[in-house]
Amino acid sequence: MLRLCPHRSPLLSQTPKEYPDGHGGKVRFPLGDVSFADESSSFEAGDPASKDENSQPKSAIGIPNYKRIGDGSYLALGCGGTFTFRFVDNALVDVEGPDLYVFEVGPLVEGMDLAVSSDGMDWIEVGRISGGRADVDIKPHTKPGDVFHYVRLTDMKASCRGRWPGTDIDAVGAIGAAIQFSLSGSVLFDTGKWDLKPEAEADIDALAAKLAAYSKGRVIVEGHTDNVGSDADNQTLSVNRAQAVLAYLKARPELSSFSFKAEGHGESLPTATNDTEEGQAKNRRVDVVLIPGAE
Repeated sequence: MLRLCPHRSPLLSQTPKEYPDGHGGKVRFPLGDVSFADESSSFEAGDPASKDENSQPKSAIGIPNYKRIGDGSYLALGCGGTFTFRFVDNALVDVEGPDLYVFEVGPLVEGMDLAVSSDGMDWIEVGRISGGRADVDIKPHTKPGDVFHYVRLTDMKASCRGRWPGTDIDAVGAIGAAIQFSLSGSVLFDTGKWDLKPEAEADIDALAAKLAAYSKGRVIVEGHTDNVGSDADNQTLSVNRAQAVLAYLKARPELSSFSFKAEGHGESLPTATNDTEEGQAKNRRVDVVLIPGAE
């Protein structure tokens, strides 16, 4: 089964939109609503922490919606607090100019430390970013073609007094945004195999049509497994499955203007718990990341 994303359809959300930055200005995102963080991975409140209603990680997920201080529409990190989040239906990539926007709100403008990661384990330190509307260019710290699913923000302890200590985050969005599609592994392959099932072609054809709507771009095909079996076997399986989907897509004439790359991640990037059969089924997948317009 082709799954565009767990929250919203990228093709329906790709229209450029402007969003209030909380300081009287606006920020333009080429892919609209799909540009923003989707899931909270972890939150470690600082000391002192803010009030409970302003210490909810979900408040910093999705599009900016800040209205006033203390209304629970943003996440207060607390003094030295750390917030890690994940892009699910999109990913962060380097483009010309700023790549990431952090919408900080509230009466004080405070700094943060920023790090990015492809897998949530190995991190690249981007360094300190300013408060307020923070425009971040990741190019000096990354390699061409890198795709990041995780971002970590850490309060710099610049302001630890008052009712809302630490940085206050309304939203975080990727202007350098790739779009992510998911294909169910159980639909594509038999258990332990990487030869495409005949019935898998319909789902991949549907995906090819959605990719072709963007005219050109860079496509990264990522294979993923559950945790059954050895790490080495799962890594090999994920690589071969990614290559099988890539070969099929690359052969489609409507995608001749696209470039392709295959990656295998084994069991290292689960989207659900591996403690249940349902969770394992979700983790057996092939994700297809599209960077529209890229060579």
